[in-house]
Amino acid sequence: MLLPRLRSYIIRKTLVSLLNLLRLIHRKAQTFVLFFRMSKPTSDLENQFSAPSPPPFDPTQPAVPISYPIKTLEELESRSYFESFHYPFNKASVALQSASSSLPLPNRPRMIVCHDMVGGYGDDRWVQGGTNPNAYVIWHWYLMDVFIYFSHSLVALPPPCWTNTAHRHGVKVLGTFITEWDEGTLICNKLLSTEESAQKYAKCLTELAVALGFDGWLINMEVELKSSQIPNLKVFVSHLTQTMHSAVPGSLVIWYDSVTTDGKLNWQDQLNEKNKPFFDICDGIFVNYTWKKNYPMLSADVAGDRMYDVYMGIDVFGRGSFGGGQWNTSVALDVLKKDGVSTAIFAPGWIYQTNQPPNFQIAQNHWWALVEKSWGIAQNYPKVLPFYSNFDQGHGYHFSVDGEQVSDAPWCNISSQGFQPFLEYTDNSTPDGIHVHIDFREASYSGGGNITFKGKLEDNAIFTARLFQGDLLLGDLPLHFTYSVKSENNSQLGLCLNFSSALKEIKSVLLVSQNLNQFSSKFNKVIMTRQLEKPGTSSGWVIQESNISMSGYRLTEINALCYQSEPEFDERRQNSLSEGQDNSCSQNPTDYYAVLGHISIETFGHNSGFPPSDLWLVEGQYIKWTTGSKGSKNLSLKITWKLKDGNDYAFRNYNIYVEKLAEDARGHPGATLGVHEYLGVARVEAFYVSDLEVPSRTSNIKFIIQVSGVGGSSQKLTESPVFLLDTEAW
Repeated sequence: MLLPRLRSYIIRKTLVSLLNLLRLIHRKAQTFVLFFRMSKPTSDLENQFSAPSPPPFDPTQPAVPISYPIKTLEELESRSYFESFHYPFNKASVALQSASSSLPLPNRPRMIVCHDMVGGYGDDRWVQGGTNPNAYVIWHWYLMDVFIYFSHSLVALPPPCWTNTAHRHGVKVLGTFITEWDEGTLICNKLLSTEESAQKYAKCLTELAVALGFDGWLINMEVELKSSQIPNLKVFVSHLTQTMHSAVPGSLVIWYDSVTTDGKLNWQDQLNEKNKPFFDICDGIFVNYTWKKNYPMLSADVAGDRMYDVYMGIDVFGRGSFGGGQWNTSVALDVLKKDGVSTAIFAPGWIYQTNQPPNFQIAQNHWWALVEKSWGIAQNYPKVLPFYSNFDQGHGYHFSVDGEQVSDAPWCNISSQGFQPFLEYTDNSTPDGIHVHIDFREASYSGGGNITFKGKLEDNAIFTARLFQGDLLLGDLPLHFTYSVKSENNSQLGLCLNFSSALKEIKSVLLVSQNLNQFSSKFNKVIMTRQLEKPGTSSGWVIQESNISMSGYRLTEINALCYQSEPEFDERRQNSLSEGQDNSCSQNPTDYYAVLGHISIETFGHNSGFPPSDLWLVEGQYIKWTTGSKGSKNLSLKITWKLKDGNDYAFRNYNIYVEKLAEDARGHPGATLGVHEYLGVARVEAFYVSDLEVPSRTSNIKFIIQVSGVGGSSQKLTESPVFLLDTEAW
C-alpha cells in the first residue's frame, strides 16, 4: 500500500513543482502580455509578434472591457478592483434560473465541472465578445450542478460570460482562491497571521462574489503550512462560508484536498481525519484525483449523511486519475455513482486542447454522451417562463436578429448562449436517417446557430429528436408557443410536447402546420399552428405559433418532429420531367432538410412590450478622438443607459448599432452614410466603443441601443433609445 501511495504522491508533487517552475518563468518573461493586449480583441493567430510591446496594464483607464484575476493580497485588501474601469462590465446579469437557487444542492450524487485551460482568461476574457469563431465553449450544462472557474492566480474571478450562461441553465458558479509555490507561502504568512486577518480576507472574497454575481469559492491551499497557522486557516474557511451563506443564500465554499490539519501538503485522495476538519466547516470537499477504487466508499463512510458533499476528482487529462481520464472518464464515474458520492471533473477542455478527432463539435458531443450515460441528467428546463432558446452556443461566423443577418463577422461570446438543447449523440456512421446537429454556417434566425435536420425520411414516416427535458408546472392561462422554421421542398418540422399530471398520467400533444391524419392516433392531441405574419423575416424563415392549455400538468419534454407534407403539384418540376431533362441531381422526394431557428414559450397574453425611447437616459462618457487615415477620425467612448424612472426591468440583452450621418445643404444631419452597422451586444447597461472609424464628412453619429426581452423579442430600431453625438462639437 505504501509504494503505490508514494508513487502517486511523487507524481503529483513532481508535476506541481515542474508546473509552478514553468509558470514562474512564464510570468517573468511575459508580464502583462497574456491578459492585457488592450487595443482590440484579436484571434490567436493575429498580431502575435506585433511591436512595440503594450504599456503596462492600467485597469483604471478606459479600454476594451476584459476579465482578469486578482494576483496579490494587497490588491484584494485595497478593493482596487472596484475602482477599475472594467468592473461594471464584469457583473453577471443573469440570476440562477431555478426556483431552488437559494436552497441546498439536490440530495443526490452531484457533478462539479472545473474549467482549467492554459491559465484561464483566453477568448473568454473579452467581456463584449471576441473574434474567434472556434473559441472553447461548454454546452452540456444539463449534466452538471456546479461550475468552477480555475486559474493559477491568487483570486480567479469568473468572467461574466460563464456565470451568465451557467446561471441560465441552473448551474452555480464558483471562483477560485489558490496559494501555491514560494509566493503562496508568503501570502499565507500574511493571510493567516491573525484571526482578524483571516476574517478580513474572507470578507473581501465574499464582497467580490456578491458584487460580480457568482455563487462562492473553491479554496485550494497548495503550500506547506506551520501547524500554528492551521487554527487561523480554519477561521478563514469558516468565516468565508458563513459570510457567503449570509450574503448569498444557497452559495457554496468547497475545500480542495491539499494541505492537511498538520500543515503538510499531502493529498489524501479521500476524506479522512486529516482533512475532515476543513470539510466540517464548509460545503464540501474536492478530493484529489489520484484516488484508488475503494476510496470513494471509505470517504462516504467518513462523511456519513453528507456523502454527496464529497466530490471525488477526475482529471480528464489522466495524470494518475482513476480510470485514466480522457475517453475512459466514465470508468471513474461508474465507481462513484455506485458508491453514492459526487464527482468533480477537472479540465474537460482536454477535448479542445488535444484536438480530439474528427472535430471539436463531434468529439465534445461524444465525450459528454459517455458522461450522460454513466451519470445521468442533472438539470431540467424549461422550469420558468418566459422560455427562449435560439440554440446559439456563443460563437459563430455571423449574427442575426429576428431573422435578419446583421453581421457577417466571426465572433465568440459565451454570454450569448441560449438554452442548450439535449441533443442525443449519434456517430452518423450510417447514411440513412435524419442527422441532427447545431449548424453555424447556415443563416440563423437569432444569434449565430440553429438546429439542422438533414437526411432521408421514408414516405409516411416521422422522426423525432429530443430538444429539452423540462419541469414546468402549467397554470390556468394557456401557453403561447412560437418557433421559426426554414425547410426545402415538402420537408416540414413540428413540435411534440409531453405533459405529466400529478397522477403521472402522460399526454402527448403535437404542434404542426399541416394535419397528419395518418399519425393522429400516436398523440393525445394534434394542434394546427398558425403562420405568424412578421415584418422583417424576408430571409426564408416561417414563424409558427400556437396556444395550448394543460392546467395542472407539467411540461416534461419538447421534441422536434420531422415529417413530409402531402406531395403537391410542382409545375416547374413537372415541366422539367415532361421535357425529358436529366433530373439525376434533383432532390429525391424522400430527401429531408429543415432548420429550427428558435423556440419561445410565454404565458398567453404576456406583455412583451418595451419602454419607449424617451423614457431612457442615454449618455456618452470617456469620449476620445484620434486621427485616422484619409481625413477620417477614430472614436472611442463608453455609452451608458438607464430608465429615467429608476425601475429595473428584466431584459435579455441590448444590441448596439451605429449610424453615421452626413450634413445636408443647410448644415443639418441628413443622409445616412450607409446602413446602420451592428457593433455588438451588451449584457449590462453599458457598452464600450473602441476606435470606431468616422469618415471626414460625418456630422453626427447615432448610437442605437436595441432592447431584447427575455422572451426573445427585440425592440424596433426606430423605437429604440439612442445617443446622438455631434462630431463638430469635438
